[in-house]
Amino acid sequence: MSKSYTVADYLLDRLAQIGIRHFFGVPGDYNLQFLDHVIDHQQITWVGCANELNAAYAADGYARCKPAAALLTTFGVGELSAINGIAGSYAEYLPVIHIVGAPALRAQRAGDLLHHSLGDGDFGHFARMAKEVTIAQASLTASNAEAEIDRLLATALYERRPVYLLLPSDVAEAPLASRPAPLVLRKPNLSDVSLQAFIAAAREKLQAAQKVSLLADFLAERFGAEPVLEQWMNEVNIPHSTLLLGKSVLDETHACFTGTYAAAASDPQVKQQIEGADVVINVGVRFTDAITAGFSHNLPVDKCIDIQPFEARVGQQVFSQVPMRDAVKALHQLTLSLASKWTLPSFKRPALPGPSASGLDQHGFWQQIQDFLLPGDILIAEQGTACFGAASLTLPQGCRFIVQSLWGSIGYTLPAAFGAQTAEPQRRVVLLIGDGAAQLTVQELGSMLRDGQKPVILLLNNDGYTIERAIHGPEQRYNDIAQWNWTRLPQALSLDHQMKCLRVTEPEQLRAALGEVGGCEQLAFIEVVLPKMDFPELLDSVSRAIQSRNAAA
Repeated sequence: MSKSYTVADYLLDRLAQIGIRHFFGVPGDYNLQFLDHVIDHQQITWVGCANELNAAYAADGYARCKPAAALLTTFGVGELSAINGIAGSYAEYLPVIHIVGAPALRAQRAGDLLHHSLGDGDFGHFARMAKEVTIAQASLTASNAEAEIDRLLATALYERRPVYLLLPSDVAEAPLASRPAPLVLRKPNLSDVSLQAFIAAAREKLQAAQKVSLLADFLAERFGAEPVLEQWMNEVNIPHSTLLLGKSVLDETHACFTGTYAAAASDPQVKQQIEGADVVINVGVRFTDAITAGFSHNLPVDKCIDIQPFEARVGQQVFSQVPMRDAVKALHQLTLSLASKWTLPSFKRPALPGPSASGLDQHGFWQQIQDFLLPGDILIAEQGTACFGAASLTLPQGCRFIVQSLWGSIGYTLPAAFGAQTAEPQRRVVLLIGDGAAQLTVQELGSMLRDGQKPVILLLNNDGYTIERAIHGPEQRYNDIAQWNWTRLPQALSLDHQMKCLRVTEPEQLRAALGEVGGCEQLAFIEVVLPKMDFPELLDSVSRAIQSRNAAA
């Protein structure tokens, strides 16, 4: 064994073992020596970002396409810039391994007043902050590094949430005696007694039903239930839907897919198919305000079978130690015989609203996007008119939809698209982002151009924060933004800008532009000018609900 094998090498080998092939971040003096090991690693590629927040968003997007992601920042200033992105990953269950290059242990123990610290000799401030938005934390030493690295990586993959590793510069260079053996991953506890009790309770409820529906959400994807769900829906005819955050968890081209469920703001037919059933099976569902139009869903607990990552419920009964995949498989087998007795209502897939005769508007835009999408695309929609408009789309087979509807940090999607395209270089990425959101994180266009990425970016220019205008203050100047010449951005962001830039204001211009970039061999950027106060019906419903909840009692 070479004496040059270090803690840094061990950590990188472990990251590679769990399927990470790229490392996002920003260099800082406390992580530079560790970065030398990243550069030299045979399986992991360094991906520098414009700033730490963007790097955290990019890692989040990567983790939605791969088993996990890795993020590197420097102590204090770097990690705090990234903490908003990490909080989003925590809220929406993404395993991001956040590694923070820290001052040498000897300096920490001496209480030296170092740069990037608060100048009080306490080097634990930021780790304590991180504890609120990560599922596990460790401050690495030469003696605990192997055990702590293994513990944190296994925890991140099991819980599907971020972890925090503080890596002092001298610890990164500390020698280790051995290379890592295969990582032992945690498996959910399965109680056969609990599973059988769940099956019995579910059978009793389903046998008494005439109409059954299924609603899936994002946790089904995060905890690996997509394949067993797909097999179930292909073999048993049950009307099914997803919430916006889980859109693309189910095949939307399936004959029994009813559309995106948004509670009271749903298309009436979708609402009836889901809420009108005698029993509703929820898989990985979290009812949050923005995707239920202010908790307007009418799904009483007593008529639901609810499947969560590590437990299942039938009405008020709770069955612990029943992992999601096992519960889904059990219901699949149970419904094979029961479904023949259920009424399968006929329904027609909701149609997109027709375009305006007066020019390019939201309705006309979404009709053209529907025709533009292809099987296998990765569609990323920013919080605002983009994601609420995209709810009405029927996604082609194999299309992945990425949205951040729970955390809802505007600007997230552009760097997330960079991360997703890094993870899936052979797939077409289509990004839908508003002008206000893009101004927060547009620097990462430079990284896309640097790395030769070729996404299609549609910037919805509706002159400011339209989602905020819809909620409150439509004419207030706090919802205005600076006017940018968007199609001139490549000249500033890349010396060799391989980027097609177009600006459209009319339906025919948009149709021609989408045709031009459909098979484009360079990054395509289309500025789509839309009316200032034009927004999708779903956003109108959600904004009114949010306005009501934010108002004084």
